[in-house]
Amino acid sequence: MANMDLLIDIVVKGRIKEAKGETQKLLDAGVTAKEIIFNGLSKAMEIVGEKYEKKEYFLPQVLLSAQTLYQGLNLALPKLDTASADAAGRIVICVVEGDVHDIGKNICKALLTGAGNTMFDMGRDVPLKDILQKAKDEHVQIIATSTLMTPTLAGMKEIEKMLAEGGLKGKIKTMVGGGATSADFAKSIGADGWGYDANEAVREAIRLLKH
Repeated sequence: MANMDLLIDIVVKGRIKEAKGETQKLLDAGVTAKEIIFNGLSKAMEIVGEKYEKKEYFLPQVLLSAQTLYQGLNLALPKLDTASADAAGRIVICVVEGDVHDIGKNICKALLTGAGNTMFDMGRDVPLKDILQKAKDEHVQIIATSTLMTPTLAGMKEIEKMLAEGGLKGKIKTMVGGGATSADFAKSIGADGWGYDANEAVREAIRLLKH
C-alpha cells in the first residue's frame, strides 16, 4: 500500500535509496504528482526546515534530505499538470560572480523546488549579464542571488542597477541571501527581499510572488 506519510518520513530521515521507489508506488496507486509534491515532498522539507531552525538538524542532514527529495521530485515533476505548476513562480537562483560557496544556495533551491516553483539554477560564480539574460529568456518573476563574501556584494548592487537600466526593476523581483548579506544591505541596494536562511528565503519568495 502506497503511503504518503512513509514518503515524508523517508525524505525527513534522508533515506535516499527508498525515495524513488516510494514515489513510484504513490504514482502507481493513482496519487497525482501535485499531491506528491505539495502534500508529501514539500511537507517533508518543511519539517526538515523546522528541525534545522531548532538546531535538531545540521547542514549534512539537510543536504541529505534535499538529495532524497530530488529522487522523488525527478519522478514526480515531469508528471505535474502544468496548469498547477504555473501557480507557483519561476525563479533564477545562483551564487554571484566571484563566489563559489553554494551549499546555502543548494538548500534554498531544494526548498523552493519543493514549494512548487520552477527553478533555473545557474550554479556559482555566475557573470551578472548571464544572470540577467537568463531571467529575461525564461520570463522569471524573481532573481535570487547569494554570496558569503563581502567583495561580491557589489555584484548584487550592480544587478539592481542593470534591471533599472533595462526597465525591468519591479517587473522582476530580486532576493538576496548568504552570510555577507543583511536586511539592511538588501534595503540599501533596493532588493525586494532578503532571507536569513533557506526557510526565510521560501517565505520571502512566496511573499514576492503574491505582490
